[in-house]
Amino acid sequence: MQEYKLSTRQRLDRLGVIISGLCLLHCLLAIVLVAGLGLGSQFLLSPAIHKYGLVLAMIVAAVAIGLGALHHKRILPAAVAMGGLMFMGGALASGHGWMEAALTVIGVILVAFGHIMNLRHSH
Repeated sequence: MQEYKLSTRQRLDRLGVIISGLCLLHCLLAIVLVAGLGLGSQFLLSPAIHKYGLVLAMIVAAVAIGLGALHHKRILPAAVAMGGLMFMGGALASGHGWMEAALTVIGVILVAFGHIMNLRHSH
């Protein structure tokens, strides 16, 4: 069997997809647990989680997708991911509520899609 070694950029793209998935899960769990059951609002709706999550997503996306764009010379993955980060930033500016959740969900899906596109162009 041929051994396949992932580059640092590919590992960061995979990490970016995982972070996006965790963010999406967090958002959906917050809606269900806080709105539906009234549980966990102190932790799940903490503004710090959103700020640090956005910073982490920005760092991972900038490195992984930026290096990918330099390597494969395709700008679309970067444009999609940066659009997603803008939605996530808009979510932070909108305050808590349905608008924040909608913007976050759209943003993390776009960021994850940008990372997936970046991974596909690396082969």
